[in-house]
Amino acid sequence: MTTSLPSSRAFTRRGALGALAALGLSASASSFAQTTPATIRIGYQKSSTLIVVLKTQGTLERRLAPLGVKVTWHEFTSGLPLLEALNLDNLDFSADVADTVPVFAQAAGAKLTFVAQEAPSPSAQAIVVRADSPIKTVADLKGKKVGFAKAAGVHYLLIAALAKAGLSFKDIEPAYLTPADGRAAFEKGAIDAWVVWDPFLAAAQQQSSVRVLADGTGIASYQRYYLAATRFADARPDVLEVLYAELEKAGKWVKQSPKEAAALLAPVWGIDAAIVERANSRRSYAVRAVAPDLLTEQQRIADAFFAEKLLPKKLDALDVAVFKPRA
Repeated sequence: MTTSLPSSRAFTRRGALGALAALGLSASASSFAQTTPATIRIGYQKSSTLIVVLKTQGTLERRLAPLGVKVTWHEFTSGLPLLEALNLDNLDFSADVADTVPVFAQAAGAKLTFVAQEAPSPSAQAIVVRADSPIKTVADLKGKKVGFAKAAGVHYLLIAALAKAGLSFKDIEPAYLTPADGRAAFEKGAIDAWVVWDPFLAAAQQQSSVRVLADGTGIASYQRYYLAATRFADARPDVLEVLYAELEKAGKWVKQSPKEAAALLAPVWGIDAAIVERANSRRSYAVRAVAPDLLTEQQRIADAFFAEKLLPKKLDALDVAVFKPRA
């Protein structure tokens, strides 16, 4: 079963933290804890490659049936409203979101458990300009209008790249845009540069005349996280064991069978298989357990957002619940 939840457009307009705080954060945790869920509600995005593979193949339905658990699917256009829904008991599990997203959710008091992490994929997101743009370096972005999705991994990439070039976030004019809106604005010249991740990056490179100004190499690792509502993690660790194992298998299959994976994903994503294969070549898809020493960049991300006054307070990004798979 697949359903769609509200677009991220309204969310973006009212602000990343405001939306989470305004809706309240602990609606039904006590009643939830008294039951054993027989359904897992999974939220995902278009870029949630491994979950899309499992969904398309029907893997989780087969693997969870012996546990008496059904699966429902819910698509989102960006990560932060996905985690908002997770925290508000509208979802139980989130497909991979960029490393920045949990930081914003944590700052708003969300009760989330880190289930798994994908190893770094720094080149899977980039700052791009049109091929004929006079902008040659990140330093040239001073005073320019830059489009990107708020709170996404590209948000931190932009901040880190600007800092490396001796600039701050205040030196550019930010335009908060979903990937679809960002591409439209980029192609008609409404923004000077665009910061985006795969597969949207690969599609722009294949279909438009673009030039990469900088990617995350050396400045932003771009690790993606799978999370569960803590109430669900406490109630159904057996379900999370299955999810973790199948995500790990799917990640290995995508890297070992790039053409087959691209052929599977292309019709689902509605883009050419060649674009999918290009995008997948830049993602590690190495699913691993979350450990404190693998979360250190989360603190750097939190500190960078606080320094730019995008978070209301300093955050201990390592003070989170972590699922430990038996394997």
